[in-house]
Amino acid sequence: MTDPLTPAARALCEAMSAAFPPPGSPRALRAAARAGVRDVPPRHETTANGVRVRLYGAGPGPGPGSRPVVVFAHGGGWVLCDLDTHDGLCSELAVLAGVPVVSVDYRRAPEHRFPAAEDDVYAVLEWAAARYGGPLVLAGDSSGANLAAGAALRARDGGGPPVAGQLLFYPALDHRLDSVSAEAYAEGFFHTTAHMRWYWEQYVGPAGDRVAASPGLAADLTGLPPTLVVLADCDPLRDEGLTYARRLSSAGVRAEVRLHTGTFHGFLGARGVLPEADAALAGAAGWLAGLCG
Repeated sequence: MTDPLTPAARALCEAMSAAFPPPGSPRALRAAARAGVRDVPPRHETTANGVRVRLYGAGPGPGPGSRPVVVFAHGGGWVLCDLDTHDGLCSELAVLAGVPVVSVDYRRAPEHRFPAAEDDVYAVLEWAAARYGGPLVLAGDSSGANLAAGAALRARDGGGPPVAGQLLFYPALDHRLDSVSAEAYAEGFFHTTAHMRWYWEQYVGPAGDRVAASPGLAADLTGLPPTLVVLADCDPLRDEGLTYARRLSSAGVRAEVRLHTGTFHGFLGARGVLPEADAALAGAAGWLAGLCG
């Protein structure tokens, strides 16, 4: 059978999989996630409504057509990763798109379960609205994209700050994990369905509301902002991203999908190694730059 990954993606996938522990220990998984973090240059950090944030890029310009401000939530199954693991991604996104990026150091599971992380992202969204006053975009990768989508729903339903766009990289949107891709790519492509099920358990807990924590299952998606969904083809989460985009379109929301073949979940972390990762980030930056132009 022909490998659906590109040769470079397969080699990287095998190396990453070999270094990544099975689900079960937050400490071991967090250590593995940080193992490849290089020295992070000094950055501007502050506190936004009680939440630590890291700031990239200059402030937005005044008036109509000004650059959007991106509120970014990192991935890592709500358990792993932090500002440092996603420092390069946020820095490059700010430079490529020419927009300010606010990276959110939200509370992680299992120490802090749903809705703590989403509360933090929403609190930063309110802070960014007061600080910058320009158009706001909610963005994130994987579980961070879940938080971005959840915060967008909360802003719509609660009369919160207007959101100009959603930028969602391979989002985790549906706790059920019963799609074709969740079975087809359950293992052998770095991010496994077993890991994702464990992440959901840590995030929601035994008595948590999994439906409320799954933005892809929201009954009503009308009134949400224009959305770009960036997906990896060989990813257990691929189909829930596709379903969400279709539902947005059916609800009258301008939604675009960019599906990158030959790639696996988390491939944006391989910028400079995988051409597909560089192309995906450049494309997302272009979408951002044109969102409010």
